[in-house]
Amino acid sequence: MKLMKKVLGFLLLAALVVLGSLYWLGTREDSSTGPAGAAADGAGLIERGRYLALAGNCMACHTSRGGKALAGGTPIPTPFGTVYGPNITPDTDTGIGAWTADDFWQALHNGKSRDGSLLYPAFPYTEYTRVTRSDSDALFAYLRSVAPVRQPNRPPEMDFPYDQRALLAAWRALYFKPGVQEPDPGQSVEWNRGRYLVEGLGHCAACHTPRNSLGATRSSQALSGGVIPMLNWYAPPLTNDMHAGMGRWTAQDIATLLKTGISAHSTVSGPMAEVVLGSTQHLTDDDALAIGVYIKSLPATPPASEARPAGATPAALELGGKIYSQQCAQCHQPDGKGSGLAWPALAGNPTVTAPSPVNAIRMVLDGGYAPATTSNPRPHGMPPFGQILSDNDIAMLVSYIRNSWGNQAGGVTALEVKRARAASTLN
Repeated sequence: MKLMKKVLGFLLLAALVVLGSLYWLGTREDSSTGPAGAAADGAGLIERGRYLALAGNCMACHTSRGGKALAGGTPIPTPFGTVYGPNITPDTDTGIGAWTADDFWQALHNGKSRDGSLLYPAFPYTEYTRVTRSDSDALFAYLRSVAPVRQPNRPPEMDFPYDQRALLAAWRALYFKPGVQEPDPGQSVEWNRGRYLVEGLGHCAACHTPRNSLGATRSSQALSGGVIPMLNWYAPPLTNDMHAGMGRWTAQDIATLLKTGISAHSTVSGPMAEVVLGSTQHLTDDDALAIGVYIKSLPATPPASEARPAGATPAALELGGKIYSQQCAQCHQPDGKGSGLAWPALAGNPTVTAPSPVNAIRMVLDGGYAPATTSNPRPHGMPPFGQILSDNDIAMLVSYIRNSWGNQAGGVTALEVKRARAASTLN
């Protein structure tokens, strides 16, 4: 009995040590600030912060549809519940009017609110921690300059046990380490700027890196693409795989897509169209090209694997080809090479050749437009075909375009189309 008590006592002590270590690791802070930025006067600092807010796409999560700018309320669905973007206007009672620059830095860099509470990683502090202190201060100066809006924050609606914030300490111990990203002296200034925007302020990994069952990005598959949780859109790989990634693109192709929403290889749609509209079209030409330069330096690793059904049968491909000739060839051409930038090529198009066919399916179902940008104010659109084509027809059509003109992306089932049709009515 005494031995049993000693064993139980030892196990209890060990458990407390482990839990204490996890809590310390999950709540630790990093006080580094990274390289100093250039000094700026008040107006210059605010303008720089305005640009950084656009580059970081702050509006997307902090401005609700039809609501006041940056006043919060935007629902951010996750597999664990819904988080609502907070009010970041300088209202003293409901916004960040009582915050200091140190408080704001703590949120960006350490993922903690002003009162020290741990923030849910729906706020991408896992990427924002790389932002320099000087850029954080510029962002804060800009946010302090916007019109204050009195709008109480809506609390998160998380499922149990994810509504217990204390558990975030364990998640952070496993998946978060705060720290500013230092420049790589072996790379060019342009490359380092591109990496800073991609991995930090632009938080591209939030969509373009697959996640594990606990919602953390898989670092071993960085930027290898994945289905965006809850939105049912596929963020394609940013690696240089020749078939599903950026292998056939140049740095300038990538910059053009970010600035205009269109390129010789593809046209943005879904969530990325919103990113271009609200964020990347406002990048300077140098920053857009720096992102392209950095992305083109990524290895040609294959995209994150996805279980796919067997390839389409010859009969299905033949019927899909007939549907393509009737409905699609006039714009996208019989050889799939498209027509200028208005009607993008389907041959080699990463939307078509992606491991997941969901984007191609949703474009056939719902159609759509590229975003109306300053450089492309009147984009061409694609009509929806969901009303005139059955699930089986669309499955055969998408299977055909995924396996023609050198594309080798596998078949599509009517069940996948049915699921995409249902998801498109919810989003």
